[in-house]
Amino acid sequence: MLPIQPLSRRDFLRFATLAPAAGLLPNVLHAEEKDPYGGFLVGIQTYTYRNFKIEQAVKKIADLGVKYVELTQLHLSPDSTPDRIKAVKTLLKDNGLTAIAYGVAGFSKNDDANAKMFDFAAALGVKHLSADPSPDAFDSLDKLVEKHKISIAIHPHGPSGKAMHRWYSAEIILKAVKDRNPLIGTCLDTGHLIRSAQNGFDLDPAQQIRVMGARNFGLHLKDHDNKRKTDVVYGRDGGVLDVAGILKALREVKFAGYISIEYEANPAEPTADVKACLEVFRETVKKLS
Repeated sequence: MLPIQPLSRRDFLRFATLAPAAGLLPNVLHAEEKDPYGGFLVGIQTYTYRNFKIEQAVKKIADLGVKYVELTQLHLSPDSTPDRIKAVKTLLKDNGLTAIAYGVAGFSKNDDANAKMFDFAAALGVKHLSADPSPDAFDSLDKLVEKHKISIAIHPHGPSGKAMHRWYSAEIILKAVKDRNPLIGTCLDTGHLIRSAQNGFDLDPAQQIRVMGARNFGLHLKDHDNKRKTDVVYGRDGGVLDVAGILKALREVKFAGYISIEYEANPAEPTADVKACLEVFRETVKKLS
């Protein structure tokens, strides 16, 4: 590697002028050295480590070198006591992690139950709830997202047999939320969007991100081999995920939410595959920079 030469004032001003037009992030200079994730908030959905107790899962995630987690109810129940929530927050902090999201949480028209979930999320300190609300939940959710400033990120689960999940595409989600509070949007799942091809639906993940625009609050980033019906490392072993296309789309819509690496294969020990996914992500960021 050649030695880095300091920029002259003229060069600095020239770069500052050109960078916004090129769609680059403010820290694009040597971004891969300062932030290997290119400004994106990248973490792990702890469902990836669903076969492990939370203490083990947190340690394994911390060893991956990320800073964020999206917690699943398998690792922390929304009915947890304040002391339990405090203990988990301490566990995360001691391992250099922050809970940025929680889910996937169900919501209905039951305002009291919905409010309890938001109170729990506020106590945990998360900014986003990945969610599977019933269509009659939105009046309640409108009020709660405004009160707590915590987003609802609707998560499509893709096909189950011949049936499709009620929120299987960005178009369906956007139609339901476009006139709702701006804090109600999506946590799209690239793996489930890819799986939708099994039922004849062509849902390009990057285009789905563009459809949602400013209402993208989260993303579950995964790849899937539809022939073997299993998650795979990005772009390998039958995988089709275009990570570069995904990141370009996220930058186009000025995405400021969270990216959860979620891996549903090899639950007994997914670490090697998760490391490989993170490496693909980092290498893609370098190329885009």
